[in-house]
This record gives sequence, structure tokens and C-alpha cells, in this order.
Amino acid sequence: MPADPEIILEDLQKIFDSIFLDSPTLTGATTAKDVPEWDSLTHISLLVAIEQRFKIRFRIGEVEAAKNIADLVAIIGSHLA
Repeated sequence: MPADPEIILEDLQKIFDSIFLDSPTLTGATTAKDVPEWDSLTHISLLVAIEQRFKIRFRIGEVEAAKNIADLVAIIGSHLA
């Protein structure tokens, strides 16, 4: 699995499209506050889907440190490197 940030972002967009009814167009600056449907239950669904898609396992506290999608892409990239 490549750690190319653009490919990771494209894959994240597909995951968001499958989970949200009104899926946002992701950019590096996108945050949970930008997406009305993004609540705690949706957050868990996203994390599970991301772990499955990229075949990674997030460490405790790792995702909470992410301020936006760019940070999440970097975390995923570090797991794939």
C-alpha cells in the first residue's frame, strides 16, 4: 500500500462517501466541525473503516491528536511507511 498522501486522501474520500449521506469533499483542512453528520458514533465507524481499508491499527490517543484531515493522512502514512 503506497503512503502517497494524495492516494490516502482519495481513499479517505471513498470511505467518507460510503459512511455519510451528505458526504463532504475532503481537503487537508477539513475537520469534524465542518461535517454536520460527524458525531461520536460516526467517528467510530470512520476509524474502523479506515483501519480495515489500510490494514492498520491506530494506537490509543493517536487519532485524537489529529486536528484535521491532513493530520489524519499523515498518521495513516506513518503506519504505511
